[in-house]
Amino acid sequence: MLELDKKTFDDEVLNAQGYVFVDFWSEGCEPCKALMPDVHKLAEKYGDKIKFCSLDTTKARRLAIKQKVLGLPTMLMYKDGEIVAEITKDDATIENIEAMIVQHYN
Repeated sequence: MLELDKKTFDDEVLNAQGYVFVDFWSEGCEPCKALMPDVHKLAEKYGDKIKFCSLDTTKARRLAIKQKVLGLPTMLMYKDGEIVAEITKDDATIENIEAMIVQHYN
């Protein structure tokens, strides 16, 4: 998992070619921290075709809001810099996250 910040986000996500998965999280989000080990396993499993990144929103609030991340946990899938899929809050189960990844893993 590539740790993003507001300086690297544009280059690594918005200007990237292909699929990029971004896990928006914060230290105060218990569901985020509970999902994180499983999300890291998915990154190992599917990381050959999809770039996996994470962004701590406490250090990049404006960036998160600009990406329309209004609650946590939020997982966004980008393709060529455009959001193509998202999973938020109550839908953020590891099963749903893996299903979203598999849908774009080809």
